[in-house]
Amino acid sequence: MTTTLPSTAAHTRRAIANTLKGSAGNLIEWYDLYVYAAFSSYFATYFFNAKDPVQAQIDAYLTFALTFLMRPVGSWFFGRFADRRGRRAALTVSVTLMGLGSLLVAILPGIAQIGVWSTVLMYGSRLLQGFSVGGEYGTSATYMSEVAIAKRRGFFSSFQYVTLVGGQVLALLTLVLLQGVLSEGDLKSWGWRIPFAVGAVASLVVLWLRRSMDETISKDQVRSAEAHTHVAEPGSLKLLFTKHWKAFLVVVFLTMGGTCAFYLYTTYILSFMTSVSHIPKTQTSVINFWALFVFMLLQPVFGLLSDKIGRRPQLIAFGVLGAVFTWPIMSTLAGVKDPVLAFMLMLAGLVIVVNYTSISALVKAELFPSSVRALGVGLGYAVANSLFGGTVPFIGEWLASSGHKEWLFTYVTITIALSLVVYIFFLPNKKKTPLDEEFGAAFEGQTAERDRA
Repeated sequence: MTTTLPSTAAHTRRAIANTLKGSAGNLIEWYDLYVYAAFSSYFATYFFNAKDPVQAQIDAYLTFALTFLMRPVGSWFFGRFADRRGRRAALTVSVTLMGLGSLLVAILPGIAQIGVWSTVLMYGSRLLQGFSVGGEYGTSATYMSEVAIAKRRGFFSSFQYVTLVGGQVLALLTLVLLQGVLSEGDLKSWGWRIPFAVGAVASLVVLWLRRSMDETISKDQVRSAEAHTHVAEPGSLKLLFTKHWKAFLVVVFLTMGGTCAFYLYTTYILSFMTSVSHIPKTQTSVINFWALFVFMLLQPVFGLLSDKIGRRPQLIAFGVLGAVFTWPIMSTLAGVKDPVLAFMLMLAGLVIVVNYTSISALVKAELFPSSVRALGVGLGYAVANSLFGGTVPFIGEWLASSGHKEWLFTYVTITIALSLVVYIFFLPNKKKTPLDEEFGAAFEGQTAERDRA
């Protein structure tokens, strides 16, 4: 399938509308996911260990890590769905399931009421949301890269992480607001339920918006999937692992370091500032909010930069800076009690990571043809997240409680260095990709050589 999309004013407006509709669900999906991490210190003893708050927090982060176990399953299911039935249908189902998961947490009784079943049902809600998010990432990354204007593909696709980080910002803003209007006791007894209820309602709004999204896969691709020819069948693992296994491995390893750094600086750092730096919760919430807000605004700036210089230089910049500065930033933060300095250190880490986040979804989408793009992007990303990124908060909390907090810095540094090898040797710059062939060239004078990955 080859589609040429002229950069007319009408097409630009349509691209903006589709990007907003596609990214709105991403915003709510990640809001729902990170509300759990942001409020976990308030409900950890309610669902896990009422007698030991430290162990309860560790259990809460372990449960958060469980969502990542379901991401490969969700990515496989929704990637196959999106490549066979359409991006719009897959995105609609994923946000519906996310809303159900949030609603379950909002009404779930604690261990004092129903005993161990409370913990089991919390596990169930996390697994459901992990399944949903696993499908959301690959499908929305694919959709947003396909509806974008070719010459501004980096800019448009960066809104995947604008909304992803925006979900975290909204979660933290909700936390800051509730900390301002409710007492500590009210937050622990019932106030933590409010953000989950908000997420469930917001999912209904997104569900309505996504009904009017344009579809990007061709009717021929749908008919091919329905024919069950088993020869290059769209959205199948057979097609992915026989024809595009190299691209799949590249996605896994280019994601490895980025996802570890991302969860270090956006998720675990909230607990790190409280338990290691001993900065009060109310201050860490504000620090995280403003740092992530700036991080969110930087995404389209760096996405636009990639439309000028290419994707590979920015990934190399992330790899080099991340490998060099992760240890100094985090070890310094461990001894910092001044909230302004803590903010500057967190922001420094995020400015490094933005070189990865602003373009990572697009880089992955560029590696695959339409027939397997959603599956390849989503499954590769999910595998890397399950093995590396999703475990960072749990590993960090466990190592800090054991007196070995610096081991986490080493772990993240090593993963970034390994990903840097992929950026240097397996991602040529400004070469024609399957995405360029189908939806228009992103760069002038692209060569005919396809991505070696």
